[in-house]
Amino acid sequence: MVEPNVEVLLVEDNEDHVFLTKKVLLEAQNARYNISVVTDGEAALDFIYQRGKYSNVSRPDLILLDIKLPKIDGLEVLKRLKLDPSTKSIPILMLTSSEREQDVAISYQNGINSYITKPINYEDFEQKLRAIQAYWDKVSKLPPKTP
Repeated sequence: MVEPNVEVLLVEDNEDHVFLTKKVLLEAQNARYNISVVTDGEAALDFIYQRGKYSNVSRPDLILLDIKLPKIDGLEVLKRLKLDPSTKSIPILMLTSSEREQDVAISYQNGINSYITKPINYEDFEQKLRAIQAYWDKVSKLPPKTP
């Protein structure tokens, strides 16, 4: 049985992090990711709720979310999505440079599925992304797609 493509929403405003994340996830052997990118929290909510220019996009199966975002920060995006019954089952990984204990605690209190810090070193960041990719491909099962 062929696994369906995974719709990934990357919410990241750092172009270098976008480039590296897409590179790692898309070059994996048998990669099955469709990656969409938005650069602020307001656009993330519009994308997820298929509003405005995002009215014809597929709802994401997995969200990689940064904390420090323009317009609406990642913690607020997380809170809104996890309070909404129509979106709360979408796995969200906080992929951020923040190591603040308060950010970690608030993220988990608001339902984050995993909190992952971005290393400063390129090779370490790439290695961490490969581990995330391996986990979602080989270990974990995503929830069923929702309409």
